Amino acid sequence: MLSTTKMTTVLPVKDMDRARDFYEKSLGLKPKGLVDEDTFIFTSDGQAALQLLRRPNLSASEHTAVSFEVGDLEKEMNDLEGRGVKFEDYDLPGLKTENHIAVTDRDRSAWFTDTEGNILCLHQNLK
Repeated sequence: MLSTTKMTTVLPVKDMDRARDFYEKSLGLKPKGLVDEDTFIFTSDGQAALQLLRRPNLSASEHTAVSFEVGDLEKEMNDLEGRGVKFEDYDLPGLKTENHIAVTDRDRSAWFTDTEGNILCLHQNLK
């Protein structure tokens, strides 16, 4: 069953060195290593992985590619802002942020982009 397998999120990147630097230094993910010249893996706990895949001609998606669940949203945001991460603000139908945070009945979320334009999210569950 897939419910017991390791999951890997794959993100396209144009500049592997720039992206690796962001994920390791800005986000603090642990490098697992280079698979080949176009593939690099990070891990957060040994069970979940994030794979950077060099694709110079592929555009980033226009939706959230990865969401990191955190226990204290403001604390994590402050830490990431101290490392140069810039959080986004949105005013869309069904999604409005205040001070970079959107609140629903079930969670609080904040979004930012990586160096390659991939949209990433931090979310804190409320229930």
